[in-house]
Amino acid sequence: MPKVVIVYLSTSGNTKAMADSIAEGVSSRNVDAQTVNFHEARIEDLKSADAIVLGSSTFYYKMLPPMEKFIESLEKAKVKAKIGAAFGSYGWSGEAPVMIAEKLRQLGITVIDPVLRIQYQPTDKDLEECKRLGKDIANKVKEAAK
Repeated sequence: MPKVVIVYLSTSGNTKAMADSIAEGVSSRNVDAQTVNFHEARIEDLKSADAIVLGSSTFYYKMLPPMEKFIESLEKAKVKAKIGAAFGSYGWSGEAPVMIAEKLRQLGITVIDPVLRIQYQPTDKDLEECKRLGKDIANKVKEAAK
């Protein structure tokens, strides 16, 4: 079964809620979804994944520094998933998901556009959008497996 690993770094729980909804969307398409807090993420799991989805809240117009270091560790480990996506919550600017997507592209990963950015706490409508992204990721993983 194809596998999608969703790694999030959430300061207030909003990005975690997004990650959980993305995973729900992936699972609804019969694709294995593993959601992990950034602190518990293991490079080995990401190396074996068919898709990597990374989420971070935005802080001072950037992704959180630990997420940036994490992406650098993916590069050093030569992680080469076929498909990727980026998401995150923000208070006023929202650049982190765009920066994550750019870094994933630099690793040679095909990123699903547009990146998903949600301001403040996700509403039910926002969480449905997260589930839709999860379904899109699962569909792309299945297509790539053919």
